[in-house]
Amino acid sequence: MRFLLFIPFAIWPQAAFAAPALDGGSMSWPLGLPFAGLLLTIAVGPLLFPKFWHAHYGKIAVLWSVLALVPLAIGFGPQTAFAAFVHAAVAEYASFIILLFALYVVAGGILVTGQIRATPVNLTVMLALGAGMASFVGTTGAAMILIRPFLRAVEPRRHRVHAIVFFIILVANVGGALTPLGDPPLFVGFLHGVDFFWTARNIWLQTLIVAVSLLIVFLLLDMWLSRGDAAARAPKTPGMNIRVRGGINLVLIAGIVACILGSAFWKPGISFDIFGTIVELQKALSALALIVIALLSLWLTPDEHRESNGFSFEPIREVAILFAGIFTAIIPVLAMLQAGKAGPFAFLLTAVTAKDGLPHEAAYFWLTGMLSAFLDNAPTYLVFFELAGGDANELMGPLAGTLSAISMGAVYMGALTYIGNAPNFMVRAIAEEQAIAMPSFFAYLGWAALILLPLFLLLTLLPVSPLLRLS
Repeated sequence: MRFLLFIPFAIWPQAAFAAPALDGGSMSWPLGLPFAGLLLTIAVGPLLFPKFWHAHYGKIAVLWSVLALVPLAIGFGPQTAFAAFVHAAVAEYASFIILLFALYVVAGGILVTGQIRATPVNLTVMLALGAGMASFVGTTGAAMILIRPFLRAVEPRRHRVHAIVFFIILVANVGGALTPLGDPPLFVGFLHGVDFFWTARNIWLQTLIVAVSLLIVFLLLDMWLSRGDAAARAPKTPGMNIRVRGGINLVLIAGIVACILGSAFWKPGISFDIFGTIVELQKALSALALIVIALLSLWLTPDEHRESNGFSFEPIREVAILFAGIFTAIIPVLAMLQAGKAGPFAFLLTAVTAKDGLPHEAAYFWLTGMLSAFLDNAPTYLVFFELAGGDANELMGPLAGTLSAISMGAVYMGALTYIGNAPNFMVRAIAEEQAIAMPSFFAYLGWAALILLPLFLLLTLLPVSPLLRLS
């Protein structure tokens, strides 16, 4: 639980991510190499040298962070670099990881037990339930609550891998598209001023189309693969007999939602200044309340519930350490993006700008999505949010199509690889613990691309989509 050392930064301000004193226009692109290097290491480390990675990933994250900060200290002075680091830690990282920690701990105390017959209909219902839960308890929370009951359900099946792939796509990604609680990139947007209910109001139809299409594809595929499989034949008696334990955690999840909403609507006008970063009272109290909720869950939940869930702090510890490095290494990248046409990443602005000078929504969708798949969807969302101007009010208003494109790309396409979203790798690891031979990195990419890319192309062309501006 060493990641709890970050709790002294438990405040929740709403200022811009990079310190204003950093002039991105005077920077050169090599300052972004530590960020790219860290993300590349996260991508290939667990695959190419897993033992070394798991033993030293914290040191690796610190190394890349230092490589990002030292040039800033040399070029702009130690005080400016330190102020930028404090801003990243206080304004972004602390609130991000505290929410993730609270959802992870509370969800880990909910135990789903019972027998579920592995019929195609029952598995489809479980996937639909998980996708529906994800926007309210987070993709991490929904995945951790349901993955073990889902694995128990498919255990007698001959063909199981496709079911886990669809679980990752629907429960660990697409289902979290409607609220900041659902997926980390949307919470990053919330921290930058996006209204809590904005995504639900603006992309609910697209999310419904993608989710229902995936459920139909899964049902048809599972019916075909389960032909002649006795475990998949519907019995005369009901196929589901489940029980939910640890109900106090459902109340605590409601408390988490109340904390987030309260911090958005209660504005007492009291704030503090920490090395140039403005700390608002309501954000600080909300973050502290989330920590208390997580501790209450640990205290009130019987230990056997977490033991049955296979709960441990290692996954959230790894996420906390790696994201501390990500939020540090991205500081110069965001400063350069904020410089717009005057910065070294002006070519990206050109790529996502149409001939009429307005944002190219389809380009934002596909570029955000593809980079989310191979990097990580939370920092990728932030990169394109800043590239689109970084003004939440403008992005929710005249540029609503652009924000919708960024949101959908980051959330939906995080499902294309194991590293696109944190729960993806966690689900894979749990499945392999149960002796399910999960696809390799590239085999999973092939599975996910075959399933998802036709849907994303359809979404780009649908009349209901904000991505229709292709010229």
